[in-house]
Amino acid sequence: MDDTLRDRIQGIIDANEVVLFMKGNKNFPQCGFSATVVEVLRRSGAEFQDVNVLEDPSIRQGIKEFANWPTIPQLYVRGKFVGGSDIIREMYEKGELEALLSAKEN
Repeated sequence: MDDTLRDRIQGIIDANEVVLFMKGNKNFPQCGFSATVVEVLRRSGAEFQDVNVLEDPSIRQGIKEFANWPTIPQLYVRGKFVGGSDIIREMYEKGELEALLSAKEN
């Protein structure tokens, strides 16, 4: 990945407390995994920025390299990669996601 793309992705992550790289957008998810994470975030009361990777092939591929994570969606909270659909769903079911989202930065 070139530095320009890396800086662009990092800028998106840095500019938003919670950001979801997904297929589609939060109003119209374009895959079941993205829809699951959007629903979990809504149930958790989270405000989040969505980034539709289908609109930008360089972001779609780049985000996988950026996090060294092969799938989309990808959730970032306060600059840190949290995980994909299965991890987010499990964290929600255990009450860990709401704790993470409501925690204040040290």
